[in-house]
Amino acid sequence: MASSNKLSLSAKIFIAMILGAIAGLVLNLAGNPEWSQIWLIDGAFRVVGQIFISLLKMLVVPLVFVSLVCGSSSLSDPKMLGRVGGKTIALYLMTTAIAVCLALSAAVVFKPGIIDQEIATVETQIAEATPFTQVLIDMVPTNPVAAMADGQMLPIIFFAVLLGISITLSKETGVRVANWFQDINAIIMKLVTLVMRFAPYGVFSLIAILAATSSADSFAALGKYVGLVFAVLFIHALIIYPTILTVLGGLSPLKFLVKLKALVLFAFTTASSNATIPVTLETVEKRIGVSNKIASFTVPLGATINMDGTAIMQGIATGFIAQYYGIELAMSQYLMVVVMVILASIGTAGVPSVGLVVLAGVLSQVGLPAEGIALILGVDRLLDMTRTVVNITGDSMVTTIVAKSEGELDLDVFNDPDAGLAYERQPISK
Repeated sequence: MASSNKLSLSAKIFIAMILGAIAGLVLNLAGNPEWSQIWLIDGAFRVVGQIFISLLKMLVVPLVFVSLVCGSSSLSDPKMLGRVGGKTIALYLMTTAIAVCLALSAAVVFKPGIIDQEIATVETQIAEATPFTQVLIDMVPTNPVAAMADGQMLPIIFFAVLLGISITLSKETGVRVANWFQDINAIIMKLVTLVMRFAPYGVFSLIAILAATSSADSFAALGKYVGLVFAVLFIHALIIYPTILTVLGGLSPLKFLVKLKALVLFAFTTASSNATIPVTLETVEKRIGVSNKIASFTVPLGATINMDGTAIMQGIATGFIAQYYGIELAMSQYLMVVVMVILASIGTAGVPSVGLVVLAGVLSQVGLPAEGIALILGVDRLLDMTRTVVNITGDSMVTTIVAKSEGELDLDVFNDPDAGLAYERQPISK
């Protein structure tokens, strides 16, 4: 028992996924006898799995609302919303828009969720798509409390941003309220951690049901999903970012990427943009040559609103789950996904696995079953580590471009391959 307590959450989820797949396959090969259907598949497995899905859904509204209020109240600080703030926010939102559009395009073209032409028919009819103009109108809530009760994410996001700006403009009163929201946000993050402790049991049950009731082609589709997410993540990090750096910054992308090696390894290990902030700051300042005046603003801001890796996962996962369940999404719904992911990225905390919680809100908003998260949960930790690398690469790239445009980038440091190596070789304590 002692040794099991030493396992990381990702290891426990992976083991649960394997054990769940084995248990489900055994039942599948045995022909799903009546007792297993009653007591396991429709009984214990279903109860545990659905409770886990409900826990994820439970977190969506408070997580997005409180995180967005905290983020927008700090973003709207008048001292920060000058020329540098405008450039930084515009670049972060631009790269996120590119990321989610690239992801949705890849999902539509390569169709990772379609496992067979016979199976990939429309099994579930969703409500008629709302016109995109109406989606924009509905973003403004007539009753914010009702929007929260109904889980309407876009109105919640809109209200949270306005509330955050109002908190900042309220000066001393706003400071007290902002501090209160920061405390609530810390508590909600702890709640996310507690819920994720239940994840191995939920994963075991949901994967067991899938393995017991699905064909081998279903698991082949999961392999296509993982491969596609990796491919788009690499394209975004190694093609899109370097292109933007060259076009807007006039800098060498190769020199830039080489200097991120230690930062990339740390980000991959922690799977957390927030935990990586100290290392990101040291890297962009000492290895790349960005002044602290710029980096101290752009890097923490990036950890708050720049979630390109998460946007890629959510875009491909949305297409994958829709295709797996045989649900055809209209163009307006794809546009809704783009808008939701871009706006929700502002409120997505940079901690491991939190993207799954936001994904539950995205799925429900376009009429897809949240149970589809079970299809990707078992492999999400590995993808989470990789998309964190993409996130911090984007943070560093935008920081470098903004610093160059403001004359706050030391080009001698940037062009020196040995600059900052003394720091990089030090053991990272935090």
